[in-house]
Amino acid sequence: MGDGDAPAILDQAEVARIFREESGRSVATLIRVVGDIDLAEDAVQEAFAIALRRWPADGLPPNPGGWITTTARNRALDRLRREARGRELLSQVAVLLPGEQEPDMPEEVGPVPDDQLRLIFTCCHPALSTQAQVALTLRLLGGLSTTQVARSFLVAEPTMARRLVRAKRKIKAARIPYRVPQAHELPDRLRPVLAVVYLVYTAGLTGPAEPGLCAEAIRLARVLASLLPDEPEVAGLLALLLLSESRRASRLAPDGSLVLLGEQDRTRWHRALIAEGQAILRRCLGRNQPGPYQLQAAINAVHADAGTIEETDWSQIVALYDQLLAVAPTPVVALNRAIAIGEVHGPAAALALVDELDLDNYHPYHATRADLLGRLGRHSEAAAAYQRAAAMAPTDAERDFFRRDGRASR
Repeated sequence: MGDGDAPAILDQAEVARIFREESGRSVATLIRVVGDIDLAEDAVQEAFAIALRRWPADGLPPNPGGWITTTARNRALDRLRREARGRELLSQVAVLLPGEQEPDMPEEVGPVPDDQLRLIFTCCHPALSTQAQVALTLRLLGGLSTTQVARSFLVAEPTMARRLVRAKRKIKAARIPYRVPQAHELPDRLRPVLAVVYLVYTAGLTGPAEPGLCAEAIRLARVLASLLPDEPEVAGLLALLLLSESRRASRLAPDGSLVLLGEQDRTRWHRALIAEGQAILRRCLGRNQPGPYQLQAAINAVHADAGTIEETDWSQIVALYDQLLAVAPTPVVALNRAIAIGEVHGPAAALALVDELDLDNYHPYHATRADLLGRLGRHSEAAAAYQRAAAMAPTDAERDFFRRDGRASR
């Protein structure tokens, strides 16, 4: 081997990063091969432990994902040989994989893209609760540890471990199939998958314990977009996440306080993410099948086009919210539409719409009312509304912001 072919030396942190990127693909492939989620998950974890020992000293293999999958498969087969319950399953595996390979051999088992798609739809099956769907997706496809998943939900690790066990048992008990839905099933089954990925992103946006969830959600959205290139709402979700991510760094001041959209330093917005998100959005809107994620992405794109808050095309945003409310008639969409109307027709028109909504347990509702009341000179009512918002806000930055009556820290 010449000097140019020498393996790259890397530390344990880099091994962990690679594993997190590759583990979802490996778990998905192993589940197809051995037919058991727990066995596949354990085998991939064992492969990671071996990689931690070998790779820092030996260097990165040419195909890290294939190495992890092959090593995990061999570990799973070894366990099946040792256990009586695995004999029948082992004979089925032998039909799928007739050859024996060692981890160091050049021929490696590579993940099949459909395996990831099967696993996403299994994790997000409607028989599971939304919390279980998100947790399983993060654990199995995202490569997060149980501890990391627990932090994302702000619960203790043993509690999350029990939830994951129950969810996997339900998959077995309900005989949830490990397959991609048929074409006629896809519209209904795709909605919860996209919702889970979006929830992962928002958890990272609002949960300071695990900000890496934003990057993980974008990675999952990219996986979905590559596996389902003809689904415009999948592309719409990816565009929405990229456009939202482009502004994330400017949402907080250096002291950790919240910065509203109109006060953000737009030079800090990530122009490459904006360009990519807008390009994806143009392609999917060209299909003329607008859905909720595409319309939300379009609203974000209008904000991204404005050099200042004063240059924002609020009339276009109201028109987009009109379309969004038609396809997703939820109180939260109505609230955001009212905010845009306030920019076009004034705070009184917006407040009349806001006061019709039943969102008393939603802190942005009270924050919106507070802002509109303040703009109308009703300051005591505004202060009370800000306190309601502060009492319900999920992060310290938001609570502090509302306690200052919606003023940024100086």
